[in-house]
Amino acid sequence: MFIPRTAIFLRRGDSYLLLKGAPTKRLWAGKYNGLGGHVERGEDVTSAAKRELMEEAGLEADLWLCGTVSVDVGDAGNVGVCLFVFSGESLEGEPTPSREGAAEWVRFDAINQLPVVEDLPILLNKIHSMKRGDPPFSAHSFYKDEKLIVEFGSDV
Repeated sequence: MFIPRTAIFLRRGDSYLLLKGAPTKRLWAGKYNGLGGHVERGEDVTSAAKRELMEEAGLEADLWLCGTVSVDVGDAGNVGVCLFVFSGESLEGEPTPSREGAAEWVRFDAINQLPVVEDLPILLNKIHSMKRGDPPFSAHSFYKDEKLIVEFGSDV
């Protein structure tokens, strides 16, 4: 069984909009991640992604589905997360902060110099090589010997 969630990696030139988690967050406080969150009851995943983008950064964008990641969350029993990964272009507007944290544009080549959630560089490397219209990827994320593994399925 999966809990549906969205992750949005909005692009502007060679930069991505990332959220630096608020210091009060239970998970990933002070770390950079994509924007996103839960899919609410009665909501499709694209609408959820657009809502999360507006709530967390005050921005709108034409999003496209890059892929899905089934996330094994370990000790949570039989429940995992199905992450719907979106991207899109944002040519105008600046992000506004939210209770989740402050969204900021980060150059792709600077990602590895920041405190980031563990799978962020892996997902951004995959997304950075994609363009709108490419088939979406599928991946499985899990820990083995305390090391994060993200396995991408074969292309469709």
